[in-house]
Amino acid sequence: MSDPLKLGTRGSRLAVAQAEQVAASLGDAQVVAVSSTDGEPGDKERFVRGVERALLDGEVDLGVHSAKDLPSDRPDAIRLVGVVGREEPADAYLGVAPSLDELEAGSRVGTASLRRRSQLLALRPDLELAELHGNVDTRLRKLADGEYDGIVLAVAGLRRLGCEAEIAFRFGLEELTPAGGQGSLALEARRGDSRAAAEAARISSHDALVELTAERAALAVLEATCHTPVGVCARLDDRGLEMFGYAGRPDGSDWVRDRLSGDPEQPAALGEALAERMLTAGGREILRDAEPGA
Repeated sequence: MSDPLKLGTRGSRLAVAQAEQVAASLGDAQVVAVSSTDGEPGDKERFVRGVERALLDGEVDLGVHSAKDLPSDRPDAIRLVGVVGREEPADAYLGVAPSLDELEAGSRVGTASLRRRSQLLALRPDLELAELHGNVDTRLRKLADGEYDGIVLAVAGLRRLGCEAEIAFRFGLEELTPAGGQGSLALEARRGDSRAAAEAARISSHDALVELTAERAALAVLEATCHTPVGVCARLDDRGLEMFGYAGRPDGSDWVRDRLSGDPEQPAALGEALAERMLTAGGREILRDAEPGA
């Protein structure tokens, strides 16, 4: 019999919970928490690099990532081999308010995301947006300690940790467009590892892969990084594939939104078309000016 597959993940409670979900789907796998590489606070790619290093060194067989953390450029020796069924991709507000409109003026809202900051300020420039770092447990504790009036987190992570009851309200996809890949788990394997690739494909979701393909195609055209306030979200249903996009300045003073439907058999083409429309409508200048040092 073959040895159980080893799944590499970062060591946070959410990351381990996500990897354990994948392990349960595979039926015979072991979760291995690996350390991140060096990087600046807020540099989520350092977690990806740590898992990929363990993958290349043969310490693990599959890397499990939050798909929104995967940069567009991937190492040649590694390939994306699966996308696990997607959780709800929306963002959620945690605090005392039934909706964004009813949030009191001047409320202190915590987030570490430039994308969320930009969109919140575009909608409610009267809010005080404050930096919020740490894992989900740390952020929830800071909210409970009264450091913030509210915080914004992904619905998917809260669900996977059993914290969905903390949600005050969810944002609509056109209200606060999620990060590309939010709610999806991406699986990576070494190029040429047919066993790991086959096992990943066995539990992969066609719909989640279609949506992620569209989103990553848009991000590539927009040349989005963790330093650019960009949101893209594709949703596949019986009516077809629909996509939402946002690009704005960090202070929300200037922004572009778009929404486009297309052929679900051509998700990359839809993502590229949405991104090109956004760039033409002013997104190119907005994103150029939003880059650090611009």
